[in-house]
Amino acid sequence: MNLDKVYNSIEDVLDVAQSAEGKTVGEFDINNRLESKGNKGGIGQILEEGLFKIAVNSRAEADFVNLGLELKVTAIKENKKKEFSAKERLVLNIINYEEDYKDSFDNSAFWQKNKNLLIVFYLYKDDLDKKEFPIVKSVLHEFDPADLEIIKQDWQTIINKIKQGEAHNISESDTMYLAACTKGVNANSVRKQPFSAIPAKQRAFSLKSSYMTAFARRVIERQSIPSLFNIDELKSKTTLQLLQERFAPYIGKRVSELARLMDVSVTKNKAFNANLISSVLGVKGTKLESLREFNKANIKFKTIRLEPNGIPREHMSFEQIDFNRWIRDDWEESQIYENFEYTKYLFVVFQYDETETQNKDREPYLKGIMLWNMPEVVIEHELKNLWKTTKAILETGVELKPVRNGISNNLPGAKFNGVCHIRPKGKDGNDKVMLPDGQEITKQCYWLNREYIAEIVKDLK
Repeated sequence: MNLDKVYNSIEDVLDVAQSAEGKTVGEFDINNRLESKGNKGGIGQILEEGLFKIAVNSRAEADFVNLGLELKVTAIKENKKKEFSAKERLVLNIINYEEDYKDSFDNSAFWQKNKNLLIVFYLYKDDLDKKEFPIVKSVLHEFDPADLEIIKQDWQTIINKIKQGEAHNISESDTMYLAACTKGVNANSVRKQPFSAIPAKQRAFSLKSSYMTAFARRVIERQSIPSLFNIDELKSKTTLQLLQERFAPYIGKRVSELARLMDVSVTKNKAFNANLISSVLGVKGTKLESLREFNKANIKFKTIRLEPNGIPREHMSFEQIDFNRWIRDDWEESQIYENFEYTKYLFVVFQYDETETQNKDREPYLKGIMLWNMPEVVIEHELKNLWKTTKAILETGVELKPVRNGISNNLPGAKFNGVCHIRPKGKDGNDKVMLPDGQEITKQCYWLNREYIAEIVKDLK
């Protein structure tokens, strides 16, 4: 079959794409790619050939060259609430460390290739063969003007790291919507970078899965997401600067004073902090994770309460460990890697006064905020060390020993490496889960050490 069809307009391409909605992937597999175990091109190549009748290529320019239109085929899943979410990030073009820093955003290879995207969504289901995956929706992707301002900032953040000789320390959580994901056969796929002798992982520009989830829900389910900032604000300031502006009038104020100003009832309920912060941001009653900037960038919110010496009383807890997944998954698919590689945190920091150390009714004041993501060097060293050590212990069997206060174990504790560790977080000692070796253990979480948290926020004034 001749695979060199030329389209006269973007509308013509869209018509063809939309004609496939409701059909299955297998109907377009003209070269039996799904039967080939070695085929890595997958469903995108199948639709290029079988639906659009164009030859598969890996060229730098867009797929529909004469129209400047790039085709992207991506999977969505359906959750228990019958809502769609992206199965993965949308990978765009490879980052060229040697060349990309030389251009402005408007002239960049990224923008020239990706400013016009035709996105075809298909539905991934665990219980279906690939050929039975239904094609759900085809849409022309146009960057929302406010989103584009953040995309530009993200692009510049990545480029700045290259210019600083820090390409080897790029992390997906450095940015908001546009990320630099690893792209290669494995983690050992590295490239030269121009301003450092240290090899850097090969990476590609990509739209985060959180961004793609929001986009899919908007175009398929017609969901709208409230915004925190408008385009005019984003044209001149970063997300962090705008957040700092919102918090600035309240720095130094006590919790009770903040609550009074925000008309929020002080309670010990876990939702109190989130309600207070959303009120400070001017979106009272709105969950932070439902705001566009938090939702699309996968920003999670945590409060930190520092003692007078600048160190929190408690370590910082994260999600409960799935031990079966921990022992099963490779490092870059692991639960702990995914959390810190892809997540950015808004830390809202409170501190107690020196004079109130012994006062049970003492009340902290708002010290400041920061947007934080774990540095890549920490992810690849201390965090990876925790993962490897824990996996080795799980593979040989966890040692559980009765002690006076309950049951001890040999999982990495608070003195492990100064950054992260594992400890219980169950309702009580009877709140247990099964280990891969068949033993039962109190529910465990991974934690960041309180001294490490203190180091992160020490420069907040």
